[in-house]
Amino acid sequence: MKILGVGVDIVKNDRLKTIARKKNFLLRTFTKNEINFSTKKKTKIPFFAKRFAAKESFSKSLGTGIRGDLNFKDIEILNDKLGKPYFRKTKKINNLIYKRFKVKKYNLYLSISDEKDYSIAFTIIQKQ
Repeated sequence: MKILGVGVDIVKNDRLKTIARKKNFLLRTFTKNEINFSTKKKTKIPFFAKRFAAKESFSKSLGTGIRGDLNFKDIEILNDKLGKPYFRKTKKINNLIYKRFKVKKYNLYLSISDEKDYSIAFTIIQKQ
């Protein structure tokens, strides 16, 4: 199995705290599912910072960044029953990966973590 793309991103949590105060930032950046899930979290800034980093790391693994056909809300991060984060594969994501790498079957791997001041995410796109 071939690795098609790798991306990593780090976010300073205070920076996200500052921009999260801007009108509609959360609504422009995160899906309804992500915002709803955040209500279960005591500390919201690290929650959103990790997801912001994950969206950026995905765009970097794709090799495009957030531009053109890809915006933040196209990328959704959910958690499985054990809490492991994963990217929801949508028709749009499938089309972007096909357009970029010419593959229909692929795996997405995501790892996210945070400390007091920083959140980080690492993404791998792998051909099946």
